[in-house]
Amino acid sequence: METLDKGAVEAVAALARCTGSQMVSVSLPEKINGLPSFVPVLVHPETGKVTGLYDQLAPWRTRPERKTGTARAETLESFIELVELHKLGNSVIFAETDWTKPAMTAVIDYHNADSPDNGKHRIHYKFPLSEEWKAWLAIDGKSMNQAIFAEFIEDHIADLSSPDMAESEDYEKMFGAKVGFPNDIVQLSRGLQINAETRVKQAVKLQSGESQIMFEEDHKTAGGEPLMVPGVFVLQIAPFFMGETTRIPVRLRYRLREGALTWICQLYRPDRYITEQVRTDLETAADKTGLPKFEGSPEMTGA
Repeated sequence: METLDKGAVEAVAALARCTGSQMVSVSLPEKINGLPSFVPVLVHPETGKVTGLYDQLAPWRTRPERKTGTARAETLESFIELVELHKLGNSVIFAETDWTKPAMTAVIDYHNADSPDNGKHRIHYKFPLSEEWKAWLAIDGKSMNQAIFAEFIEDHIADLSSPDMAESEDYEKMFGAKVGFPNDIVQLSRGLQINAETRVKQAVKLQSGESQIMFEEDHKTAGGEPLMVPGVFVLQIAPFFMGETTRIPVRLRYRLREGALTWICQLYRPDRYITEQVRTDLETAADKTGLPKFEGSPEMTGA
């Protein structure tokens, strides 16, 4: 009753007079989690009918009973600042490390060791995937005909990167295939554009780890030579919008059926790069806010 303003007190008193009831306090047993030591009610002196005051008092509130809802941060910095603004002694941070839907959620009113809490006040940060990352994920493991594959490579030339010596050695051993440079992939895509309407005469795997593709029509590539196809190439892109770039090997495969080629780009372990970044950012958020961190999700539903 201490938080009621004068108008609320007068309204309750008027309600009691109108109904002929009396306002009394009902004492509650000790140590009932989440309940006060007493509850004010209206009791009719003749019928003994008890009426709770919650519904009568609620319209007079000047502020919410408790903090609820989920704030959605657009950047890691904003997430950390919002957590700092609202955090309590029992606040925690959860991280979803599923690489297809990475996210972090701070539960401000989380359970503590001694008593439960509501878990309804939260701050959520959904890692914003970059357009480049989403584009490569969209074709990951999917078959493309010559024209579509060539057009995609032309549109994403800026994402290609030259392998360094260590990468070339590691990937050639790992995949048993030649690692291509950006100009190799660009030359391949342009050669495929030229030969988009022709049939493949021969496709063979060379000892160098490359493949060689010859078309039925003579000398249809820009240089008049068969197309050389590396088995691996390297991307340098940022998985998250405005985030740090990472280097990702991509397997390049093709299938030949009835003289027609289909192409498949397979990102190597994309989950690893996303999970590592989420864990790094979780560590950063926990360190700057001083809150416990967990990989997973809270047991209670949000607001």
